[in-house]
Amino acid sequence: MTPDVLLADFAHARAGDKGNTLNVAVFAFERRHYAWLERHLSEDAVAARFGHRHPTRVTRYCLPQLAGINFVIEGALEGGVNQSATLDRHGKSLSYLLLGMCLPSPGD
Repeated sequence: MTPDVLLADFAHARAGDKGNTLNVAVFAFERRHYAWLERHLSEDAVAARFGHRHPTRVTRYCLPQLAGINFVIEGALEGGVNQSATLDRHGKSLSYLLLGMCLPSPGD
């Protein structure tokens, strides 16, 4: 069994928002880790990671030419910028929530 590693050690991410929808794109630092990202960052895994925000739907878009994956996470922003009382109601720093995931080591 390989030890778990922090996603942030292998990828970077950007996040944005539109209304009540959060968008998080994750990109491998090294192209050789893209397949590992694709294997472990499923819609279900991301929905579980954001579970406390009660997303209604997570859609994954794989971008192999960019070694990245884009996630559209609906219903995760408590109504959006004008309705939410949360500190980061724009969703900009929520990429760090995803990068804080622990995943099985890519083994290299």
